[in-house]
Amino acid sequence: MSTQSGAVRLFLVGPMGSGKSTVGRHLADLLGFTFIDSDNEIERRAGADIPWIFDVEGEAGFRRRESAVLEELAQRNETVIATGGGAILAGENRELMGRSGVVVFLNVSVAQQLKRTGSGEGRPLLQQGDREATLKKLMAEREPLYRALADVIISAGGGNARKVARQIHSQLLERGLLSNTAG
Repeated sequence: MSTQSGAVRLFLVGPMGSGKSTVGRHLADLLGFTFIDSDNEIERRAGADIPWIFDVEGEAGFRRRESAVLEELAQRNETVIATGGGAILAGENRELMGRSGVVVFLNVSVAQQLKRTGSGEGRPLLQQGDREATLKKLMAEREPLYRALADVIISAGGGNARKVARQIHSQLLERGLLSNTAG
């Protein structure tokens, strides 16, 4: 990953409710980067919300849209990109993120996810059955992919979003993944 000025893009990955969007906004502010939430970008382009896309096109249709958006976002510089929880499922997305940016995994417990996702409204994968069982199943399937892809792993369960953003910034600098001139 290049850390030349302007060539940095950060991908935040992790399960739903891990704080990718909230932490991402703070991290972008801290670095003076642009923040983009890939789910919001998908909705903007589709002219519809994610539950509607799932209803009409199914998860496969949503995932195709997600890959197309990530492909484009990966071309932008000085950007913090909050990805959807399942963005890492497609090998092409993992390869793209790993090749074109620094990947930060926001790790959070299932108990934290339950608190943060509330009723699950607006989250199609939580609309059926037992939410806790669903979150546990998703975590079991996805956590190994998050960990394998991540350049940095941050526990996002305890601190506030601003504190988590500062921890990420420190880790990026310590590991030489971000030039000292950025942020």
